[in-house]
This record gives sequence, C-alpha cells and structure tokens, in this order.
Amino acid sequence: MSEQRFNQPLGGNTMPRTGGPATMMRLPAAESAQGLDACFIGIPMDIGTSNRPGTRLGPRQIRDESRMIRPYNMATGAAPFEHLQVADIGDVPINLFDLKKTVDIIAAFYREVLSHDTIPLTLGGDHTLTWPILRAMAEKHGPVALIHVDAHSDTNDEMFGEKAAHGCPFRRAWEEGCLQNDKVFQIGLRGTGYSRDDFDWARDKGWTCIQAEECWHKSLSPLMADIRQKIGDAPVYLSYDIDSLDPAFAPGTGTVEVGGLTSMQGLEIIRGTVGLNIVGCDLVEVSPPYDPAGNTAMIAANFLYEMLCALPGVAQDR
Repeated sequence: MSEQRFNQPLGGNTMPRTGGPATMMRLPAAESAQGLDACFIGIPMDIGTSNRPGTRLGPRQIRDESRMIRPYNMATGAAPFEHLQVADIGDVPINLFDLKKTVDIIAAFYREVLSHDTIPLTLGGDHTLTWPILRAMAEKHGPVALIHVDAHSDTNDEMFGEKAAHGCPFRRAWEEGCLQNDKVFQIGLRGTGYSRDDFDWARDKGWTCIQAEECWHKSLSPLMADIRQKIGDAPVYLSYDIDSLDPAFAPGTGTVEVGGLTSMQGLEIIRGTVGLNIVGCDLVEVSPPYDPAGNTAMIAANFLYEMLCALPGVAQDR
C-alpha cells in the first residue's frame, strides 16, 4: 500500500547503486514542493566561505553518496517513506557572483517551499545559507527554537567588514527576530578564539552553548532529553555543520577543528530530536575537494536521512 501512495527511493535490486537518478536517495525529482510533506533541496554555494572553498560541490556529492541508503532505519524502526510524500526538488538557483543577492534568492525560494506546508531538508553549501532560511521560517512560523551543531558559534558581527558570511548567520537571524532566545542550543563549540568571551555573546542573549569538551567520552542522549524538555512544542529548526565532527570522521570541510564530536554522537543528537516539532533542517559545509574517500559526504547523506526519520509524522518503533 505504501509503495502506491508515497514516493519510494529506487531500490538497489531494481537498478545498480552506481546507476539511476542523481537525486537524494535516488528519489523522484519534483518541480516544486507542491503536494510534498518533506523535500530535499540543494544550495550549491561557497561564496560565503572564509577558508577552504568547495562547498558549492557539496549537494551533488551528498546526493551521490546517498545512493547506498536504504528506506528502513534498522536502529530506530523509522520508515519515512511509508508515512511521508518526499521528493528531491533540485537546487536553489543562487547568484555565484553576489552573496547579498543570493541571501534574498534563498529566502524567496524557501518562502515558496513553506507555502506548501512542506518541511525542507537542505544540502549545503556554506553556512551563510541558514540565515535566509531562518528568515523564511520566522515569516511562516514566527520565531523558532534552534538546535545548532557546529565547531563554531557563527555569531560574528562582521567578516572583512561584511555582514553576510558563513561566520555570521546566527547573529543576523537574531537581529531579524527569527529565534526564541531561551530555546537556542549550540552544541560542539570548540577550538581557539580571539578572547575568552568569544562564546559569551550568545550566552548573554539567553542561548545555551555547550562546548565540545563537555561532550567528550559520553553519550549525548541525556543532553537531548533535556533539550527536548526545554523546547517543548515550539517549532524548531536543526542546523548541522559537518565540522562539528572531529576531522578523523569528517575531514572534507572548510574549517576543521581538533577535538570534535564523533559520528555516533551526531546520530544521538539527530535521533534525540524525535518528538519535537521540526519545521526544517540543514546539513552544511561539506567540501568534496577535501574529502577524497567520500566519507564526509557519506556521513552527511546519512545524517540527512536520519533527519527525515525524525520528522513529525514518522513512526519510530524502538
């Protein structure tokens, strides 16, 4: 019954994994979000990047590595394609020569997606893209709760005198009133800084900042239970920067930092969002030129699938 009602990924016994459509999980492509419960969207950009480039190639590589993902989640019992109509609606047609115009292009694209009550799952692309998505989210849902997993706080006021950059998206979203400040959680922050109060700007706004050292050698399931309790039924956006992971797991990114999360902890964070009112997700900062074995993009593809499994309306049988 589910195969007749909902789109299904192309199976590996129907077409070899090395063939088939170049879409996320080899799902059907769609022209728009109309009629979809959730959709995958690529934003092929790296014009907001300050260090190593290459994230404009991230969406394509994530899609390629997603070809091995099967529809049933053996760990959680989630079967998203039995409950949701999902498709890949392609990429946002950004302006690679103008970051400020690109911000407006992304916001307009997501307004259209959200007008169909569709939950977008975004393949990045550098982290600048989350700012215009949050702008569209706030216009649709009002200020949202935020779970932001990252090595960096991305709350810079400027980078080289510019307000739009991958180190600034959450400062800009805060300025535009997109966030519920008592329900913002930043997980995995680490590395060196310019002063001891680099992470305190966010704390002063009421955000909860959890540095990577607080996560070492432990399960993050208890942390996520606490976050779920604090967020409650508020609309929540999940933004996952792949550089939150230790470079041993995810070397293919632009700004690596030592001492990061494990891939298992990343799964605990995403699976720990089950039961929340998730209105959108992104996975950003995958840079294929620095990912020769494809492992970073493979993790990213699986994390996006886990995000799909965590959406409202997907049954979990654990």
